[in-house]
Amino acid sequence: MIASGFRSRLVIVLAVVFVTAAAAGNNLPAGDTVAQTDVFTSGSEGYHTYRIPGIVSTNKDTLLAFCEGRKTGRGDHGDLDLVLRRSTDGGKTWQPMQLVYEEGDSEKITIGNPCPVVDRTTGTIWLPFCRNNDRVFMTNSTDDGKTWATPVEITKDVKKPEWRWYATGPGHGIQLQSGRLVIPCDCNDIRDKKQHSLVFYSDDRGQTWKLGGVTEAAMDECEVVELVDKSLLLCMRNYRGKNRRAFATSSDAGLTWSEPTHHEQVFCPTCQASIERYTLKPPAAKNRLLYCGPGGPGRTNMTIRLSYDEGKSWPVAKVIRNGPAAYSDLVVLPDGTIGCLYECGDKHAYEKIAFARVTLGWVSGGKDRLSAR
Repeated sequence: MIASGFRSRLVIVLAVVFVTAAAAGNNLPAGDTVAQTDVFTSGSEGYHTYRIPGIVSTNKDTLLAFCEGRKTGRGDHGDLDLVLRRSTDGGKTWQPMQLVYEEGDSEKITIGNPCPVVDRTTGTIWLPFCRNNDRVFMTNSTDDGKTWATPVEITKDVKKPEWRWYATGPGHGIQLQSGRLVIPCDCNDIRDKKQHSLVFYSDDRGQTWKLGGVTEAAMDECEVVELVDKSLLLCMRNYRGKNRRAFATSSDAGLTWSEPTHHEQVFCPTCQASIERYTLKPPAAKNRLLYCGPGGPGRTNMTIRLSYDEGKSWPVAKVIRNGPAAYSDLVVLPDGTIGCLYECGDKHAYEKIAFARVTLGWVSGGKDRLSAR
């Protein structure tokens, strides 16, 4: 029933898209342009810097944009809080900022690395996060992100004693067609003193969480997508050089991972990036995956990429914004609009977190549209 529910929602979404795609723009400016809105601006609302974006679309089509609010500086450690803004109009406007969780008032306690996932059967939004990049907690919302449950610690279920640094996400988790909820993470293992990508998962709608597979060394922040054959593709920041994104696959729903390989078409500095399922055949005419990350050099030129063969190749690339840009997270809106929540600025990449809305036609240069059969 869960798998059919997953597919049913996709059918409904794409049916709406096919009807509206002829408008070619989804209220975006005409031509090859991008509609962008600033969601979090550093230096505002009591926070020095906003970083580490994550975004999901709920069953009620509300966008939930999460990030870390860093009180006193730009650094990864200190007085950091988990904050949220909601949008009920597809990211055109955003409601006032909410504090999801913080500890110790002004104490230097690091709360962060949001990695939300929506259970499409129940509508519950599950939100794992970390405390001081050590302990792991889970909260959830059953009212479309308006309020959040008291966090429950799940460290012993998803982290091994030999791991020190640990980070959920950042970005978003996914729900497989089987109903399994999968959360991408990374850790530092004291035995080899290197980073590894990994996942944890739930098969009982978020009631309990179990540790999945861990990759080979020198992998880091990651996101995951389910492929047509129900295998998983893990997209990873890595320290093996080459300025290319690393990928690994799993044929057992995340319990084990293949040897990571670099993809020559996907430039990536040592930085987080996002991957997302766009369409699935059927009901769509084509299988499509999206990728988003800095297009280079370094952390600059936020770029969306498009794959038609389940990540084997990425022939289409389009720059959303020129200039400094870093972490990002993708989301697909009910009308087929592609949304990207990402760090950017004029002088450096951490001046704000913006939300960009683009169409498939814009990304493909007019060569591909959802209305095409």
